[in-house]
Amino acid sequence: MNQILVAVTPAAGRLDLLETFLSSGPMAKIVLAILTLMSLASWAIILNKYLHFRKADAQSRGFLRTFHRSNKFSEVHSSSERLSASPLVGIFQAGYAEIDTQIKSSGERPREGSRYLIQSVVAVERSLRRAVNVELASLSRGTQFLATTAAAAPFIGLFGTVWGIMIAFGDIGATGSTSIVTVAPGIAEALINTAAGLGAAIPALIGYNYFAQRLRGCKAQMEDFGLEFINLAERNFT
Repeated sequence: MNQILVAVTPAAGRLDLLETFLSSGPMAKIVLAILTLMSLASWAIILNKYLHFRKADAQSRGFLRTFHRSNKFSEVHSSSERLSASPLVGIFQAGYAEIDTQIKSSGERPREGSRYLIQSVVAVERSLRRAVNVELASLSRGTQFLATTAAAAPFIGLFGTVWGIMIAFGDIGATGSTSIVTVAPGIAEALINTAAGLGAAIPALIGYNYFAQRLRGCKAQMEDFGLEFINLAERNFT
């Protein structure tokens, strides 16, 4: 019989803590609701960005194979439509569009055996740099919320903690008793909101640092591809 009581008591304590929190004031519930929404949004962003990066990496590898196999930019352009998740495709299309615009604006047709010429390699380089910035902005979309959650959630939880302690001291002052029954609602608010703040902040911080590292790798890959594109443009169109 004693063993049964020992096994049941902790579960009953946990249930009482939750029930005490649910019977607490509206401020504690508002804080917990905010932290819950931030946590759910963070997990949704983490999952979405992970799948996005995974798809982008796979399609980038496929695009690079096509790019290195092809002899003409027009061939790469025609096959890049099915690899649009790759940030390298956006950079290539920006450079290809600038080259195509320069060739069309010149109005000159190459003689037989000659080749098309572009007017400014610097303009192509500027187009590639703008495309890199656009692709980085697209890849990093949502990670700012992770940074905000990682920074703000502990303080929101701390606000709930302080509020709960204030409630506990108010109850002590009102009743003149320091028993656990008196201070339980305030302590429940403090503990649960503290845990909720850390529970929202820690995954968001880990996710933000992970995606920041992935972004640095993508940026280096895009810049290397831009340099390769410029070299080919100079070799074939000047």
